[in-house]
Amino acid sequence: MSHHHHHHHHDHSSTGNLKVAFFLNLFFTVIEIIGGIFTNSLAILSDALHDLGDSLSLGLAWYFQNLSQKGRDSKFSYGYKRFSLLGAIINSIVLIVGSIFIIKSAIPRLLDPQVSNTKGMIILAIFGVIINGAAVLRLKKGSSHNEKVVSLHLLEDVLGWVAVLIGSIVMYFTNWYIIDPILSFGIAAFILFNVYKGLKSSLKIILQAIPENVEMDKIEAEILAVEGVSSIHDLHVWSMDGEKNVLTVHIVLTNGFAKQHKIKSAISKAMLAFQINHCTIETEVEGEECVLIDC
Repeated sequence: MSHHHHHHHHDHSSTGNLKVAFFLNLFFTVIEIIGGIFTNSLAILSDALHDLGDSLSLGLAWYFQNLSQKGRDSKFSYGYKRFSLLGAIINSIVLIVGSIFIIKSAIPRLLDPQVSNTKGMIILAIFGVIINGAAVLRLKKGSSHNEKVVSLHLLEDVLGWVAVLIGSIVMYFTNWYIIDPILSFGIAAFILFNVYKGLKSSLKIILQAIPENVEMDKIEAEILAVEGVSSIHDLHVWSMDGEKNVLTVHIVLTNGFAKQHKIKSAISKAMLAFQINHCTIETEVEGEECVLIDC
């Protein structure tokens, strides 16, 4: 059996992005608590509690992303990359709970709109859009699955503050306080829709589904096109963390084992076009019985 490894040394930008987002969110949570007390606004204090939960989720994501960069050891032969998925799933669950909380809180306000301190809301909303927006832009540069989920998490806060800003300005001039819960429903629906897609993607990776950008028939054709390959079987492709794809395959050689190294090298290079950078290739000769039961 042959193992082809393609090692890439990445910087710690993923961890750094999550770290910055965590401290930005925690900093603004403190501002919210002070602002909520100063303006005597229960809505702002409730959002401060929500952002405190966000900060805890970001801290968790930061921890998991950092852990995911550890190399292989005696406990995890593939390393810790999938731990970033665990952080992404936990954040998705927090988003779902938070969205349900928003909907639940908005229903009574539809029936009995509450008078708000609109001036204080406008000031805090502007700060909220700027600070949370900066965190979203920072995470948008990242490529990890975890960063994408956390970016969506912070986007919830940005949209929430945009809704608060628009709603508070309109309420300031019209006293139409029912606008706030209506906007909350729209934001919650948007977030739940996107969380569903993100959670579905994370679960597919954990369940070792074929990556969405991989077409098995094209991979099979590419391998069979390599000179010296008669046939293939037991072909599997899955993703470690949404970025790094892994392939295992049994190939049957036409002319024995004489050129197997060259053939394996050609296959590994061809697979890079499919974002597959870890190939495990087992070679057999024509007429040889495969030892695997499920070939």
